[in-house]
Formats: sequence, structure tokens, C-alpha cells
Amino acid sequence: MLPGKDVRHISQETCSDKTPKRLQSQMKELLRLMYDSPDIESARTVRNRIIAEFGDRAPKAIVVLELGFDDVMAVMSLPVKYRKRLRTTNSIERLNEEIRRRERVIRIFPNVESVIRLIGALLIEQDEKWSTGKKYFDMSEYYHCINDHKSESDHIAA
Repeated sequence: MLPGKDVRHISQETCSDKTPKRLQSQMKELLRLMYDSPDIESARTVRNRIIAEFGDRAPKAIVVLELGFDDVMAVMSLPVKYRKRLRTTNSIERLNEEIRRRERVIRIFPNVESVIRLIGALLIEQDEKWSTGKKYFDMSEYYHCINDHKSESDHIAA
């Protein structure tokens, strides 16, 4: 994954790179509609529309879209409140920037173990913030969703 980008932007950028210039604005508009779909069925409908509209005019972009669709839209299987935070890499980038900031102060590390200690300390600090402070995710809704899917699977298998 590219630093500072969310998954939507990566796919959009790649499809845009493979789309002829005159069609890029239309492609971006439809991709945005696909990413903002309320459920996976709606996203598939928009994807099929993109394929129908651009299949002959931008075949390379369509190949990229078809190959990456399931990966990009995997977040749609999660509850709605988790989607926005998990489709982006913002939290990871923030943590990486904090590591870089501290590394610039030290400049030269005496050994590999000191680097591991620094990164470990930052990760422990972040874990403590998430555990004791404002929760980044309230996982109860997620666990409830997982249990519902599991019970549906058990019911279908029986």
C-alpha cells in the first residue's frame, strides 16, 4: 500500500493511469460512486456499469478494476461504522510519521536492538492509548456481526 493513500485512491489512481485522458473524469466519477456504495451488491452493479461503458474504450483500466475489485471492496463485509477507518491507511501513516519524527532526533542508532526498542515503545504507547483512552474501535458491534454470520453459517450447514 502506498503511504498516505487510502485504498480507494490507489485503485482510482491505477484505473486512471490506465484510462485514456479524455475518459478519466468520467471513470473517476463512477469509481467514486462504486466506493461510496452502501453495500457490495450496489458496488457490483456500478462495477458492471463501468465495465459496460468503458470495456471497449479503456480495456486496460477494466482489467485493473476486475483484478482489484474484491480486494478494494473487502471492507464492505464489515459493519458500516468500521468501513471508513479501515479503508484508509491514515492511522498507520500517523504512527509511521511519529516513528520518523523520533528517529530524526536520534539520527544514528548504536545497534539494531535500539531501533527495535524505540519502535516497540511507540507501539506499546499507542496500544495503551487505544486501550485506556478513547477507543478507536468499539469492537462489540464487530463481534456481534461475526457471531451473526457464524450462526447463519451453522444454520445453513445444518
